Amino acid sequence: MVTKTEGDVKDPSLASQGVLRIEWAAREMRVLSLIRERFLKEKPLQGIKLSACLHVTTETANLAITLRDGGASVALCASNPLSTQDDAAAALVSEYGIPTFAIHGEDNSTYYQHIHSTLDHAPHYTMDDGADLVTVLHKERTDLLSGIRGGTEETTTGVIRLRSMAREGKLQYPIIAINDADTKHLFDNRYGTGQSTLDGITRATNVLWAGKSVVVCGYGWCGRGIASRARGMGSHVIVTEVDAVRALEAVMDGYQVMPILKASQLGDIFITATGDINVIDGPSMECMKDGAILANSGHFNSEINIPYLESMSTGKREVRSSVEEYTIKDGRMLYLLAEGRLINLAAAEGHPSSVMDMSFANQALCIEYLAGLKSELNRDVHIVPIEIDTTVARLKLDSLGISVDSLTEEQKKYLASWEEGT
Repeated sequence: MVTKTEGDVKDPSLASQGVLRIEWAAREMRVLSLIRERFLKEKPLQGIKLSACLHVTTETANLAITLRDGGASVALCASNPLSTQDDAAAALVSEYGIPTFAIHGEDNSTYYQHIHSTLDHAPHYTMDDGADLVTVLHKERTDLLSGIRGGTEETTTGVIRLRSMAREGKLQYPIIAINDADTKHLFDNRYGTGQSTLDGITRATNVLWAGKSVVVCGYGWCGRGIASRARGMGSHVIVTEVDAVRALEAVMDGYQVMPILKASQLGDIFITATGDINVIDGPSMECMKDGAILANSGHFNSEINIPYLESMSTGKREVRSSVEEYTIKDGRMLYLLAEGRLINLAAAEGHPSSVMDMSFANQALCIEYLAGLKSELNRDVHIVPIEIDTTVARLKLDSLGISVDSLTEEQKKYLASWEEGT
């Protein structure tokens, strides 16, 4: 057992419990397990240092172990103060020898101190979830930029931030957008976020979904998943959007679509999933029903205008774990879940392991891809190579015992020819 690994965790005595939960998660992460087996033999990451800022969960632990077994020296910190699973963090340090800096509920100062501690690792590659680590690198740790060869980004929010940096010419090394892989956003965002968001809200409130009016703000892949699962639980779902195509898709999928101000008068539960700021703003909260529940499933706690909610309230109290009751000046009560942070990780366990299996398989294979490049990619945000995306999908099918057809040579020729017709 490794006992002197650097790190900052809540309670090292939780390590044995963490090991059991990490092993349980691994049961559903067969693709990552197959990659780990190959990494153990081939050591494709030998000699590289990697700093990762991710949700410190049992699934992330399996990714970190896979990277370690591939030869990488890994340091890990949390990408959200409320998503850390303290037993998993303790196990990573005490049992797996991976420096981890993450404490559930850590304050903002400690959060950024942990990012700096992870960057003290002087990485060759970064792995981010929301782009906080990359932002700190570019603003405060520029001395390290010359040694960084590439990185990956997990989330929609992070990709948005990084593409903004790239447009302004500020991004100093290439980053692969894991979020944009089909085997990530089609499954992790839709099925993972859909299930885990409702799980988090249910655990926090014990609410009955059947018969409730649920307002889903944003109809990207996460919003689609949330809307689908809420409807499946018997809720009446209303979608709000700013994108005309997505709004039309929501209509065609059978949902009511309307502006947020109108929806605010009807909703019982509000869920944001956009990656933007103040999606639920003051005017919306001013006309909500007494007892309305507000939850966020976007990366940052800025989608709900919490300062405005504070300003319109005469008091607040925690009535359940992860549930704050705000008393509004007119006597209404509004309920904010998990301080407006990611509800699925702050009040539950995040995505099911089977879904994270594909996302983290993409992470592992993209780091291997970056490490094997002989020439540098330009300083931009890049898509996941189609070969990696396809490999992850095929490995997942194999792990499920499912086989698919292959094109015959005749079919390949037909698809490649312009001369064939009716």
